[in-house]
Amino acid sequence: METRELICIGCPLGCPLTVRLDGEQLEISGNTCKRGEDYARKEVQNPTRIVTSTVRVTGGDVEMVSVKTKEDIPKGKIFACMDEIHRASAKAPVQIGDVIIPNCAGTGIPVIATKEIRAV
Repeated sequence: METRELICIGCPLGCPLTVRLDGEQLEISGNTCKRGEDYARKEVQNPTRIVTSTVRVTGGDVEMVSVKTKEDIPKGKIFACMDEIHRASAKAPVQIGDVIIPNCAGTGIPVIATKEIRAV
């Protein structure tokens, strides 16, 4: 039986969680709400993350635009996603929500702009 200790990020309480894994069976304790159980289950079975970074911009009033994955991506794809982001560039003007990379690292999740950049 494997035991993992987590801190829930599902709400501001930050409950300390204990997850005991026995094969496919999970025993979760320490949560004070359903979000804690959901978070622990997801974190142990299929961990995902939102990735944030910056991308170079040509012809803009600033040289970089902040970006993020539109949704969580599998944790194992973070480095591949960052490689694509570092190779990417955008042409000004850029609007919030513009798709910079349509399918990042084969996840099916786009990388979008989170800042407006004006053309000069």
